[in-house]
Amino acid sequence: MKKQSRLIRFLLASATFAVAVPAIAQWQWIDKDGRKVFSDQAPPADIKDKEILKRPGGRVATPLAVAALAGAALPGASAALPSASAASAPKLPAKETDLEARKKQSEKDEALLKKSEQDKQAKIRQENCDRARVALVTLQSGIRIATVNTAGEREVMSDTKRVEETKRAKDTTDNDCKK
Repeated sequence: MKKQSRLIRFLLASATFAVAVPAIAQWQWIDKDGRKVFSDQAPPADIKDKEILKRPGGRVATPLAVAALAGAALPGASAALPSASAASAPKLPAKETDLEARKKQSEKDEALLKKSEQDKQAKIRQENCDRARVALVTLQSGIRIATVNTAGEREVMSDTKRVEETKRAKDTTDNDCKK
């Protein structure tokens, strides 16, 4: 009789626990004010992935999230929350430190590439400006200008063509010679 009573209490306790488990919050995240939020619904869209500490099914986002949930510090890390100051931020494991170093190097490389491209474009604009200025001075000088047509024959530039070329050279200097 005692064994049956224990068995019944055990089954009753198990049934109570089985019913209570789905009611436990499945989502945990840090809100914009730095507070830990527990919910059975997904966080709002403005919450970043790195701020989500736990997802349904017990999946935890990061080692830092595990430490924050447990209220304990990681080995070699402080117990600071993500919203704490940089001075008290946790030390990253070597693998993450390498990843951060590669990320910073990649950002530096991208910045150098962007700067190089900007310098290249500036040089091209300056060369176009110089050519357009020389052409404009030549066109405004009044001397006869000859061009070569598609058949390879030399033709003297007409006054209409000179006005068109002068306007084009002036537009190019206006666009490319800005500093």
